[in-house]
Amino acid sequence: MSSASDVVAPVVRVRSLTTSIGGRILVRDATFDLRPGEVLGVVGASGSGKSVLLRTIVGLVPAAAGTIEIFGDELGRSGQTDLRRFGARWGVLFQDGALFSSLTVAENIMVPLREQLHLSPALMHEIAALKIALVGLPPDTADKFPAALSGGMRKRAGLARALALDPKLLFLDEPTAGLDPIAATEFDGLVRDLKESLGLTVFMVTHDLDSLIAICDRIAVIVDQRVVIGTLAELMRNPHPWIQAYFRGPRGRAAQVAEAANG
Repeated sequence: MSSASDVVAPVVRVRSLTTSIGGRILVRDATFDLRPGEVLGVVGASGSGKSVLLRTIVGLVPAAAGTIEIFGDELGRSGQTDLRRFGARWGVLFQDGALFSSLTVAENIMVPLREQLHLSPALMHEIAALKIALVGLPPDTADKFPAALSGGMRKRAGLARALALDPKLLFLDEPTAGLDPIAATEFDGLVRDLKESLGLTVFMVTHDLDSLIAICDRIAVIVDQRVVIGTLAELMRNPHPWIQAYFRGPRGRAAQVAEAANG
């Protein structure tokens, strides 16, 4: 029998969270934990509020109600001071990398280093080079501008910036959107390898069934303004029509067959 001391505290603890945008409720009364070392995938229909949920958890969108704790500390409403304090503890990869177009890849990676730390230019360049190598990009990527990169390379560069401060918590917003199947599979593998080697906990918004099946430990489904969480097997037993259509439809079956063949 486990004692209270054996229970591992969640990395993210969400309680009774309601999200909204423009006065419209998207998620109502959500309660869930993100466990240390897991990859939690978040799915839902278009407009269901997946990205808004992510942005609310990281403090970019105010919560309509409820509480959010990160590493045991509650995310409050103290504006940029609060975001600066918490932002040093996680990394975020937004859609298409969200890189600054006027900065080189190395300069993009150095942005969080300049904001959070007091390092010499030489050390920041060294860290940028290490992060570029970590995500599988060639060294000469450092001096290139985002416009010169392919979609897959921009995603990797954005991931390198998200990892600049060595966070243990990583938020990914549609990381494989716009990538061809080969690049998407390679990115999934990169996330899985980094999660294992760096001990990351990952919150990943996605629409990609292949990613869900390949790398996620649990899946959160936003449906009817509620968050339903479970393993793939648990969700496939959920009778809700949208959940059944999503996981048991032709694309869902094809993704599961492909993963079984690879496994």
